Amino acid sequence: MKILVCIKQVPDMESRFKPDAAGVWFAETDLAFRMNEYDEYAVEQAVRLKEQLGDAPEVTVLSIGPDRVVEAIKKSLAMGCDRAVHVQDPAVHLKDPWQIASIIAAYAKDQGFDLIFTGMQSQDRGSAQVGVTVAEHLGIPCATTLVGFAYDNGTVTAKRELEGGVKGVVRMKTPALVTCQLGLNTPRYPTLPNIMKAKKKEIAAIPVADLLTVESLAVTASFHSPAKKGGGIVIEGEIADQVTRVISLLKEKTAVLR
Repeated sequence: MKILVCIKQVPDMESRFKPDAAGVWFAETDLAFRMNEYDEYAVEQAVRLKEQLGDAPEVTVLSIGPDRVVEAIKKSLAMGCDRAVHVQDPAVHLKDPWQIASIIAAYAKDQGFDLIFTGMQSQDRGSAQVGVTVAEHLGIPCATTLVGFAYDNGTVTAKRELEGGVKGVVRMKTPALVTCQLGLNTPRYPTLPNIMKAKKKEIAAIPVADLLTVESLAVTASFHSPAKKGGGIVIEGEIADQVTRVISLLKEKTAVLR
């Protein structure tokens, strides 16, 4: 059995973001990067499936981006993936989900993967389109937003989280693709011995030009910080005085009550 996990390296969401010089993405200066949170659930589920089935499955992790994404790849290898593919692309941030999916599909189409795991969405763009588009490119079934996963003899049982907290269950024959989210599992921390083992695992480098075959469908026109807003007003005193003050402010600042 062959398994592919697609991961993305994203900025830590606690970082302070500012537009880059071109004004189409964020400046990377002083940013810390980490593996996309949803992708960690994908890696964990792929490794758990490998452990369930024994040593026969091979888990490959794939990431697209500049040299720094190798750090996220190494974490995946330390979590239990067997080998890795780094699609080298310093301009990955300028590509839309259709292009990203086409790159992944171009690599995967002749590899004979039985299962592909991705995160539900990336934390920086949040499009939630890449996984399902990869499945469309490859012509395989797909289940999204997984909070439960089971595999038995070529059949995937996927529990999905739907709107309103409703859980839906679907079954698919492999080859198939699933997108993973919070609640599916608890990602493991790489142990020191596994970190050391990961250093010996293969990371194949492929130039993005070898895989990219489609033009961008959407181009980022601008990237800017939210407009600054004025400070709040603290109203103190007796309740009746506060109510009077609030009504006065509403009349002054808005058309309410006029």
